[in-house]
Amino acid sequence: MNTWNSITTAEDLQQIIDASAQKPQIIFKDSTTCGISAHAKHRLQDGFAQIEGKAEFHYLDLLTYRPISNLIARELGVTHQSPQIIVLKDKKVVYTSSHHAIDPATIARHL
Repeated sequence: MNTWNSITTAEDLQQIIDASAQKPQIIFKDSTTCGISAHAKHRLQDGFAQIEGKAEFHYLDLLTYRPISNLIARELGVTHQSPQIIVLKDKKVVYTSSHHAIDPATIARHL
């Protein structure tokens, strides 16, 4: 998954929202010290072929960028969770999932 784009600023989030009007966007919020988050990330890596090329993939280290994580929750109207997947299309959240429910095949169905 060498095509993950890091989210580090409010401008990054706005660019993701805007880009979702052209192509689906996926945000993965990762808690880098959490075992469940590591498992979810591993599942995404293993199943990446199911979503590759169908969307742009963005990564947030929410421990380092917690204010951006809070901004994502506010701007997109989603409850903060960790780990979390958020799928955007046409500038709207069309799917969100967290913890053990994060599954590449399910994500692919929402693209």
